[in-house]
Amino acid sequence: MRRKIPSAAALTAFEASARHGSYTEAARELALTQSAVCRQVGGLESFLGVKLFRRAKHGMVLTEAGTAYCRFITKQLDDLERGTLDLMARQGRGGTLELGVVPTFGTRWLLPRLPAFGRQQPDVTVNLSSRTRPFAFEDSGIDAAIYTGDGNWPGAATTFLMAESMVPVCSPALIAPGTQLDPAALARLPLLQQSTRPYAWRQWFDSVGYSINHALVGQRYELFSMSLEAARAGLGVALVPEYDLGDDVVSGRLVIPVDHACPSDRAYYFACPEQQSEDAVTAAFRTWLVEQTRSMREDAPTRQG
Repeated sequence: MRRKIPSAAALTAFEASARHGSYTEAARELALTQSAVCRQVGGLESFLGVKLFRRAKHGMVLTEAGTAYCRFITKQLDDLERGTLDLMARQGRGGTLELGVVPTFGTRWLLPRLPAFGRQQPDVTVNLSSRTRPFAFEDSGIDAAIYTGDGNWPGAATTFLMAESMVPVCSPALIAPGTQLDPAALARLPLLQQSTRPYAWRQWFDSVGYSINHALVGQRYELFSMSLEAARAGLGVALVPEYDLGDDVVSGRLVIPVDHACPSDRAYYFACPEQQSEDAVTAAFRTWLVEQTRSMREDAPTRQG
C-alpha cells in the first residue's frame, strides 16, 4: 500500500517558512524562488486539507494546526538529517546506539568504562540520555536502556546485569579517622534520604537487626548523585548503591562507616524492544555489558551482609 506521506521538498519548504516566518527568507535558504516555496507550501496544505499559515499584519503566522505539525516535522527532519550525516561519516560501517540510563549509574559506572567499548567497537557511537524508570520505546528515540527494577518491562527483551546492594557512606570529617561505627552510632548521625527510595534506610537498619523510629527523617534528594555530593559536603550519611560510588571511597573523599551492604529489591537490567534484540549494534553492546558486569562480580571483594 502506498504511504500517505508528503514530498520531502514540500516538508522542507514548510519547515523553513515556519522557522523564518517568511516565504522570502525560506526561499533564500533553500536556493529557490519565492513562488516555488509558495507552491510547495500550498501543495502541502492541499495534500493535508488543512491551512498551515494565516496572513497577519507583519507577514504570516502558523495556525494552531500548523504549529503542531511544524513541531512534529522539525523533529523528523532533524532525525533524518542526523541519521544521514552519521551514515555518510561512517560509510556504512558501525552505527549509533541511543541509550537511556539511570543518571548516577550512567555517570559514575558506565561512562568511565565506555572507552573500553570504543576500543572494541570503534565504529559504534553510544549516546546517553537520562531515564529513571521504564518507558515506551516507541517514538522515544531510544534504542535500549539500562535501568533498575525487577526485569519486567512489557514489550521489551531484558537481560540481567547485576544485583544491587546499598551501603552507607559519609565524609571522613563526620566521624573519627579510621573509625567503624555500630548501627546505634550511625543512627545518631543525620540520615540523607532518597526520594526515589523512601524506605531504604528502614530496610538497611532492619537488615542489621536494629530498629529506629526516624528512618524516614532527613534531607531528601531525588538523585543518588545529589546524595553523594551532600555526603561529601558533610551534611550526613547517604545510602547508595555500591556501583554508584566510583572512586570516592578509594580516594578517601568518602568512607563507609558501617561495613554492611543491604541487598536491594532491585537489580540492573539491559532492555531493548523485542524486535531490536538481534540488531548488530544492540547485541554487541549487550554482550559487552554482560562481560563487564560478570568480570566485576568475579573480582569484587566479599562484603559482609
